[in-house]
Amino acid sequence: MLKVMVIDDEEHIRLGIVKILSRYPGELEIAGEHANGLEALLKLSDMGPEDLDVIITDIEMPMMDGLAFIEQAKAKLPEAFIIMLSGYNDFEYARKSMRAGAADYLLKPMDKVEVFKLLDRCAESKREREAANGAVRPTAPAAPAAENAAAATADRICRLIDREYNRELDLPYIADKIGFNASYISKLFSRERGETITDYLNRVRIDKAKQFLRDHPGLKVYEIAHIVGYGDKIYFQKLFKRTVGMTPNEYRGGVPDS
Repeated sequence: MLKVMVIDDEEHIRLGIVKILSRYPGELEIAGEHANGLEALLKLSDMGPEDLDVIITDIEMPMMDGLAFIEQAKAKLPEAFIIMLSGYNDFEYARKSMRAGAADYLLKPMDKVEVFKLLDRCAESKREREAANGAVRPTAPAAPAAENAAAATADRICRLIDREYNRELDLPYIADKIGFNASYISKLFSRERGETITDYLNRVRIDKAKQFLRDHPGLKVYEIAHIVGYGDKIYFQKLFKRTVGMTPNEYRGGVPDS
């Protein structure tokens, strides 16, 4: 499990970062939320390497800025993976933060995909470090953290569709629920599952329609189409025939439609 500390002097930004982190598909725990580097450093004085893995910190803060904090944090916890955040699109800030000991530098607003990639990288490094120290002795090679995270994200998409197949689902809605952008989850799902999100959604809906056709002979075809999420009866009938090899009425045994 990754233990993450978040440091930013603006409360709404801190809360936003924590919300993004809550959507990380791997195991993650918030180890602290602080308004400035000095407050965070006081907390670090009571922490050991096993208490903190990742620090996400702003650069411009009162009392102690991010650069000064990084230098002291790395002296206390040299293995900590530090991500510097700033609203300044200036290479000089990036150069200074990396020199101070940051692992990477991101611009505000923090991009979910980018920070999740960094968290995956940190999780993999942590696992390798623990294995090297004898803390973890896997009997078989473990899958890379990024692969685990991608598989978990694909599973979340499937569970969402299984649960909400009967509503008006589209890619932007699914992306918002999962917490990634639409293009990213579309490519991820196809790579992990070997089919598109639309293909999976249609497959779930058609399977549900088959169940309704078998179990509820009194329902009209257009009623079943609406129940499983299709507003267009003609489209549903064409899709059903293309998928199943027969029309809904033929599947049900010739019950007349109206």
